[in-house]
Amino acid sequence: MKRIFLFLCLFMYLAQPSSLLAEESQPNLDLKGKSLILIEQDTGKVLYENNSDQPLPPASMTKMMTLLLVAEALEEARVSINDTVIVSEHAASMGGSQIFLEPNEEMSVDDLLKAVAIASANDASVALAEYIYGSEQAFIQAMNDKVAELGLEQTHFQNTTGLPAEDHYSSAYDMAMIARELLKYEFITDYTSIYEDYLRKDTEDEFWLVNTNRLVKFYPGVDGLKTGFTQEAKYCLTATAKKDNMRLIAVVMGAESPKERNATISRLLDFGYAQFQLQQLYTTEQTVTDMEIIKGEVNRIDVYPKQNASILTKKGEDLSLIETKIEINDQIMAPIKKDEVVGSLEIYLNDQLIDSVDLVAGANVERANVWQLMADSFRRLVKVGKS
Repeated sequence: MKRIFLFLCLFMYLAQPSSLLAEESQPNLDLKGKSLILIEQDTGKVLYENNSDQPLPPASMTKMMTLLLVAEALEEARVSINDTVIVSEHAASMGGSQIFLEPNEEMSVDDLLKAVAIASANDASVALAEYIYGSEQAFIQAMNDKVAELGLEQTHFQNTTGLPAEDHYSSAYDMAMIARELLKYEFITDYTSIYEDYLRKDTEDEFWLVNTNRLVKFYPGVDGLKTGFTQEAKYCLTATAKKDNMRLIAVVMGAESPKERNATISRLLDFGYAQFQLQQLYTTEQTVTDMEIIKGEVNRIDVYPKQNASILTKKGEDLSLIETKIEINDQIMAPIKKDEVVGSLEIYLNDQLIDSVDLVAGANVERANVWQLMADSFRRLVKVGKS
């Protein structure tokens, strides 16, 4: 049996279903580039797009997927930020943008992350890939496995760097979705927001890092993510900015110059912040409800949204009535793992489903021992007797 709660959230800003946003006529922003897109991070809604599904060479924007797999490895404690990586001859041989790693040189995961996030270093990307997965090829397989997991249909990777390769492609939409996934690891912007830093400090081989994403310094709120350039791909950029609790992600592929690339991204961000606003109903740190556990060492645990439950609104919209429905399963039996999906939070406007967010368990719950089960049975009998 399922337990369903209905909550009326009065005077919330009117939410626009993604289909309505997509169908509205787009203003002419005089944007350049072969392909581009603007999305909002919490909801994933597309705010503006042009030719966003066309497969194109992503150049060094590829490294967002590299960074995503590194972030996952760090989160899962498979590697540590302070681990020392011994650079292979293969990693040291990478051309293009690099920090000139030497074979057998030792460098921390922390410094290699800086090299990738700030200076787009190809040699550092391969060094991290080999350290985490044992070989670059194994890492590349993991990249494409992640593409499949995310349901991206216009992306395939042949390397960790974005150097030109046959059958290596992505789209503006897919790049935005990879960026959205990467930004779930909030620490990543601690790296991508750095404008300049140094490696090998206080040595004769000291190396100055300067962020290839100039908007980090020159557009307020921008704190990432990744540039790209090859002769084939032209100038590309996935950028993200956060203002007033709303994070936007903008992508342009195939611009003719750095100036054109930056101008296009800036106009996309200007448009997004001028036209839209975000109303958060629940963050991932807020309890939505609690739930009963059968045969657990505890009887109840709190339940949280897996991702922020938010409503994207157009500025100037009238206030309206929003209905939310929380649905959880009353018959969940221990053991339960923290972050296990146990229900959903659905957001409705005029009986139309706007969005649905998974609800997850807020704690691990082990199965009760014999004495706990006896006490629980007694508690239930007393409860039935009183009713």
